[in-house]
Amino acid sequence: MKIRPLNDWALIRPGVEAEKTPSGIIIPDVAKEKPQEGEVLAIGQGHYKEEQDKKGKVIDKKFVPTVVKPGDRVMYEKYGVTKIEIDGEELVMVREDSILGWVK
Repeated sequence: MKIRPLNDWALIRPGVEAEKTPSGIIIPDVAKEKPQEGEVLAIGQGHYKEEQDKKGKVIDKKFVPTVVKPGDRVMYEKYGVTKIEIDGEELVMVREDSILGWVK
């Protein structure tokens, strides 16, 4: 699998859903919620941000590099993902802006 995301997109392998609750109740497949954390497999270089004046005219463009690196465990927004399937594995693509933080 060779995928290189563009701009500030991150390719993430979601974590595994819980099979049972901490108290021991088994969760059926239809009630399982997709995890909102996972491991970053690849991420783009960054994106350009435009500065505009009051009239909306572009004054300057700045390159903003990405902060997240491959191998990081992160939490991301539930509805800000694009699901893709590669080699039979379900992965998600997320913009760096939709990543909420690191999981340690």
